[in-house]
Amino acid sequence: MPGVVSRGAVAKKKVVAVKSALKPALKKAPSPKKVEPVIEKEDGTDSDSDSEAERSFFDDDDSDKVEKNLDKFKKAFSDENQGWLKEKKRKLDEDDEEDDDEEDSDMEGSSDEEESDDELVEKSERLRRERQEEEEEAEDELTMNIGGDDDDIMAPTGLGPVDLSVVNLRIQEIIKILSDFNNLRDPERSRQDYTRQLREDICTYFGYSEFLCAKLMDMFKPEEAMALFEANETPRPVTIRTNTLKARRSDLMQSLVNRGVNLQPIKWSKVGLQIFESQIPVGATPEYLAGHYILQSASSFAPVMALAPQEQEKVLDMCAAPGGKTSYIAALMKNTGTLIANDINKDRTKSLNANLHRLGVRNVIVTNLRGQEFPKTMGGFDRILLDAPCTGLGVIARDVSVKSQKAQTEEDFVRCAYEQKQLILAAIDSINAASPTGGYLVYSTCSISVEENESVVQYALRKRNVKLVPTGLEFGTPGFKNYRREQFHPSMELTRRFYPHTHNMDGFYVAKFKKISNDIPVTKDDKEEKEEKKGEKKGEKKEKGGQKTKQNGQNGQKKSGKGKPQQKKKNEQKKRQPFLKKHKSG
Repeated sequence: MPGVVSRGAVAKKKVVAVKSALKPALKKAPSPKKVEPVIEKEDGTDSDSDSEAERSFFDDDDSDKVEKNLDKFKKAFSDENQGWLKEKKRKLDEDDEEDDDEEDSDMEGSSDEEESDDELVEKSERLRRERQEEEEEAEDELTMNIGGDDDDIMAPTGLGPVDLSVVNLRIQEIIKILSDFNNLRDPERSRQDYTRQLREDICTYFGYSEFLCAKLMDMFKPEEAMALFEANETPRPVTIRTNTLKARRSDLMQSLVNRGVNLQPIKWSKVGLQIFESQIPVGATPEYLAGHYILQSASSFAPVMALAPQEQEKVLDMCAAPGGKTSYIAALMKNTGTLIANDINKDRTKSLNANLHRLGVRNVIVTNLRGQEFPKTMGGFDRILLDAPCTGLGVIARDVSVKSQKAQTEEDFVRCAYEQKQLILAAIDSINAASPTGGYLVYSTCSISVEENESVVQYALRKRNVKLVPTGLEFGTPGFKNYRREQFHPSMELTRRFYPHTHNMDGFYVAKFKKISNDIPVTKDDKEEKEEKKGEKKGEKKEKGGQKTKQNGQNGQKKSGKGKPQQKKKNEQKKRQPFLKKHKSG
């Protein structure tokens, strides 16, 4: 350390002081007369050198001077100087003690560091054990859920972040229990408890609203409902339709394969192609721009196939935009006859016109009217396609907002079904039942709800002279003949349903009608409605008459006698009427 003198340095100073004191005497001492050779011993020590030096030194005449110098040297270390020597010694001892203390503190610091390292090791070991215990507890809980412990299966997800893997395992276990409820159930829980927990978990896992989840689960068994929810999470295959007005499917396949497109034909369609992989955008190839094909979902092929339009017919597509089905109808008609493409949204007619021009359709007239106006404006159609606006429950894979934003109440379904019923009656009234080749109506929606499909078809069967006929589609699930407490016409099985989890296409519904007569039957419901309307009108008239009499009475009271001049004027007008008649006849 700086400022601290060690013992070795003090000893060196003392030796230097002694040598300096002896130097004068040594310089004046004469050298011996005879110098004998030095004989070294075997051990390397000079035995005679010390004795010779001592003898020569003390035999000298100046020995007195040497003694005086020695006395001076001794005086330097006499008792008179003992005071300052003790102080220096004391300081040196204190410095030595400080050095010892510092060494001890260094040792203690090193021991503390060793102790702190040990503590860190212990802490890390403790944390590792705690983490391992938490992981073991989580694994135990997970295995308990998998193992079918009802207490854990029915446990709520709780607050905070939800582990979706645990929710999914609980969904699978509940579905397994419901499939064999009598043997796997917990005696303390009912089917409603399991179903309620299953709905909550599905809403959490897939993001559906409670209302929509319950509506879809009422239509299917738990296993099939789960398959539907999972299918809605995966996108549908990309499909295109060959425009036979400009190309053949085989030639189109060859040209697209040469451009690096991996595809294959759709088995149940003569013009459809399914795209698996493409090195270029399918919607920007020269073939697409030339109108050789159009991007179109496979489910929208089915309504046109069921309609089966013929050449030289008069056909109406009541909700035509963006033009995929309209162009397919024109291709089947081979650009002959008359095709009316209508859409209520004027903005959507722009894309409709663009697609029709690109595909080379020449027998189409585009209109922008309400569907309910067609029986009055134009009628006598041989065939009509009504792809009615709907809630879109069949296209959740393409429009995720349906899960939690669209059709979230029963009123939404009632409102949509009301519009569909009005459109289907207008479409039936626009068809010519006496058509030699047609008289057909195809009703379709991209929804799978019963309220928008079977209920609307049942309403049309009751209100008009129509019947259901086979759609001509070789695949699809038959429509419902009964749903919950509602019974439908037995011919409802001729309609077709398409599901994402069954047919790997968008959810769709197709029904085909044949119009029997142009007469509109009067049903009991119609009579009741007319009577109700008459009663309402009579009641309104009575209310208006009572209000008028009250107003006249109040006005008469306010005028207080001004009514008599008004009666005189009326009498004078009556007297003049015969004169006016004679004047007009003359």
